[in-house]
Amino acid sequence: MSSFSFKDAFDKVNQGPLPYLIVFAHIVTGTLLVYFQPRSNLAFLVLMSSFLSLYFFNTSNRFKITAAVVMTLLIMPILGVRNIFYLEVIFQISVFAALALGLNIVVGFAGLLDLGYVAFYAVGAYLWAFFGSQQFFVLPYAPGTQPSDLPFLLAGDFFYLFMMLGVIVAAMTGILLGLPVLRVRGDYLAIVTLGFGEVIRVLANNLDKPLNFTNGPQGITPIQRPSMPDWVVDWFNTIFGPLVGHEVNTSHMYNLWFYILALMVIMVIVFVTKRLDDSAMGRAWTAVREDETAAIAQGIPLVKTKLSAFAVGASFAGIMGVLLAASRTFISPESFSFMQSIGVLSMVILGGSGSIPGVILGAATITILNLQVLQGFSLYLNELRQSDAIIPIINFAWSDLSTQLDPAKYQRLLFGLILILMMIFRPQGLIPAKRRERKLALEKTE
Repeated sequence: MSSFSFKDAFDKVNQGPLPYLIVFAHIVTGTLLVYFQPRSNLAFLVLMSSFLSLYFFNTSNRFKITAAVVMTLLIMPILGVRNIFYLEVIFQISVFAALALGLNIVVGFAGLLDLGYVAFYAVGAYLWAFFGSQQFFVLPYAPGTQPSDLPFLLAGDFFYLFMMLGVIVAAMTGILLGLPVLRVRGDYLAIVTLGFGEVIRVLANNLDKPLNFTNGPQGITPIQRPSMPDWVVDWFNTIFGPLVGHEVNTSHMYNLWFYILALMVIMVIVFVTKRLDDSAMGRAWTAVREDETAAIAQGIPLVKTKLSAFAVGASFAGIMGVLLAASRTFISPESFSFMQSIGVLSMVILGGSGSIPGVILGAATITILNLQVLQGFSLYLNELRQSDAIIPIINFAWSDLSTQLDPAKYQRLLFGLILILMMIFRPQGLIPAKRRERKLALEKTE
C-alpha cells in the first residue's frame, strides 16, 4: 500500500479549472469576512493568506496579475480605509518587504552577513527629516527647542525628489561602509557591520550639540508630507464612499497614498532584483557567496562585486527611509535600533535566503506576528486582567497575571526561535531560491 503524500494530493488538486475556483473562492471569502467583520484579525489573516493561494496554485500569469491588481489597488484600499489599522499593517509589510529585499541582495545573493542594515534605513529617513522640516533653522538653537515660528526649508512636494536622493545617498553610504570592511569575512564582517549600525544610531542620538542636526533623542517633528489636493479626497468619496461606509478625510487619503507609493517602490525593487539576479553581476555575487577564492581565480573583481552588493542593498533601504519619515512626520533614533536589523534578517532567513517571493513572505509573516498576533494577544490578556474572570480548574484569577508575561514583550525570543527552528528543520526557507533547492538536492544525493 502506497503511503499518503501531501505533495501528490496537492499536485492532483492543482490541475485544470479547480485552482482558479479555489483562488477565487479564497479571495472572495477573505474580502467578505473583512468587509463585514472589519475588526476581526482572523478575517484579515484569511484575506492576506489569499496571496499565498494566488502564488502556489497553478493558474495563468494573466489571472495572477489581474487578481493581484484587483486585490492591491481595489480590495485592500477599500477595506483598509474602513479599518485604517489594516492599511497600516499592509504599509508596514511593504516597508519591511523592501528592506528584506535589500538585505537579501547582501546576505542572500552575495553571502555577506550584515547586522547593521538598518543604518541605511536611518540615512534615508534623516535625509528627508532634516530638509523637509524646520530642523535646518533649528541648528543654532539649544537642544530640544523647536520654535514654532520657524519656516520649513523645503516644500512638501520635494519629497518625491528626495526619494531619488535617498537611493543615491544610501548607496554612497553603503560604499563607504564597504570600503573599510571588505577585508574581513564571516563573523568578523558581521561584528563590523553591527558596529556601523550602532554608530549611526548613536550619532543620531547625540548630534544635537554643538549644532542641533538631529534634535537628539527627542527626534525631528513635524516632517512635511507631499501635498494632497482636496479634489482627490472628493473623488475618492464620490467613487468609493458608498463601499467604505463613511466619509474619508485627508488623513485617510495620506495613509492610502503612502500605501500605494510603497507598493510602487516594491514593484520597482522586485523588477530590479530579478534583472540583477539574472545578470552577470548576479552570477558574480553567487560566485563570491559560494567560494571567494574560486571567484577570484575566475577573474571576478572581488572588491567591486562586494561594493555593488552593499550599494544596491543600501539604496533599497534609503528610499524606504524617506517614505517612512514622510508617512510618520516624526522620527527618532529609537526607530532604528539593532532589533530592527535582526528583524529584517529574520525575514530573509524565514522566507528563504536568495528568494524574492520568499523574503516578501517572510516580511509579511514577521510583521503580522508583531503587529497583530502578539499585540492582539497582549490586548486580549489585558482585557482579561481588567475583568473578574477566573480559570475554573485551577481557580486562578486573570487579574493576578503579571504584565511581564505579555507576548508583545517577547519579540526577541520569537526572532531567536524562528532562526533556530528554520536552521534545524528548513534551512532553505519557506519559499527557497531555485539555486538553493538544487544545491540541497545535490547534497542529499552525495
